[in-house]
Amino acid sequence: MEGELRGCRRRAFRLLAAMRCAGHRVTRVFPTSRPATTRIVLVVVTIALAAAMLRAPIVAVAPVAPQLGADLGVSAAALGLLTSIPVLAFALCSPLAVAVVRRGGPDFALAVGLLGAVLGCLIRSAGGFGTALVGTAVIGVFLTIGNVVVPVVIAREFPPHRVHIMTGVYTSAINVGTMTVTLATAPLAGVVGWRAAIALWAVFGVAAVCTWVALLGFRDVCTPRREAAPVRDADAAPRRSVLRAGSTWALGAAFAGQAFSYYAMTAWLPTLLLDRGFGQAAAGAIAALFQVAGIAGALLLPLLSRVSILAGVLAVAIGWLTVPVGFLLAPDLWALWCLIGGAAQGGGLTVIFIMISALGGTQHEVTGRSGIVQGLGYAVAAIGPTVVGALHELTGGWTAPLLTVIVAVVLFGTVGSAVAARIRH
Repeated sequence: MEGELRGCRRRAFRLLAAMRCAGHRVTRVFPTSRPATTRIVLVVVTIALAAAMLRAPIVAVAPVAPQLGADLGVSAAALGLLTSIPVLAFALCSPLAVAVVRRGGPDFALAVGLLGAVLGCLIRSAGGFGTALVGTAVIGVFLTIGNVVVPVVIAREFPPHRVHIMTGVYTSAINVGTMTVTLATAPLAGVVGWRAAIALWAVFGVAAVCTWVALLGFRDVCTPRREAAPVRDADAAPRRSVLRAGSTWALGAAFAGQAFSYYAMTAWLPTLLLDRGFGQAAAGAIAALFQVAGIAGALLLPLLSRVSILAGVLAVAIGWLTVPVGFLLAPDLWALWCLIGGAAQGGGLTVIFIMISALGGTQHEVTGRSGIVQGLGYAVAAIGPTVVGALHELTGGWTAPLLTVIVAVVLFGTVGSAVAARIRH
């Protein structure tokens, strides 16, 4: 019986690959003894845990930076490498991530990305500063695979009308993980030390792999399944490569505007608030409000984008603008700007990933589009904190930095709207 079931699964995989190569967009369907509800729950839990893991190792450093720097004997500038290296890896390693997904298949790639990041967390906490840098680089490389493959898994596992909601769940889980790690790492370090505290968050990755194995089986998760080369029917319309599609690069530019704004404001909002007269504790709490509001934005945006993706992009752009414009013109209303802008930044990431899938294509094409868009976006995001910080230091104020953020948000709104207008709803 078990042999027959494995045979059915293999035939289903071959049929699924043939349909995708013919240009059909299909979800993954094969015989399984699991009830449909159980399968959906395991997929959702895996995606949520994987999303938390995609940012947890990066943000875990900041809350314990003073202890880490004192113990390792390095400056604050050197410590900055432990957060900037992963973002730079997101940009540089996207082609590698695309190759892993295409040659190994999404199931294998997701497991590899998560387990590699777990290994990186352990290496980072194992020795001196050089070892920490090596571990951080390993984390960045393998998290890049996760960044690319999760949208592919969502597009494969869910029908188009549910991709919006699941993308919202995915991006909100990123924000929940970020908030949890930011709040809990310092107290944990007081009990178990900073090394164990920053390594502990690898539990997200371990748990995600466990649910993935429980869903698919150890053999399917650990066996690479190379994608078949797309073969079109003679009567089918020719499909342009995503590398040559203007919509791919336009979406990458939109993501660049979103990501630049997010990383720049995340890095410098506490300092801006300190300069406005807030205490350090208050500035940290207000900055956390900006992040928490992103959870609501990520969950609410799909309700609007299911009606109109263009309306979702415009709503995000307008909401994002309230932060730089509000702090320039009416800084006393800081709570309002942080709430609206925070919701917008959560919705911005969500709508980008929705459009990656909504532009359509085979799994091969969605994978390539995801890699290009994220590679370009994170390449620009990596310089966001540096550019804004340099402008602040050069001018001695916040007008020029906030105007730069406005330019980035306008880029997201204009280019993103152009892409959204081309998507058939």
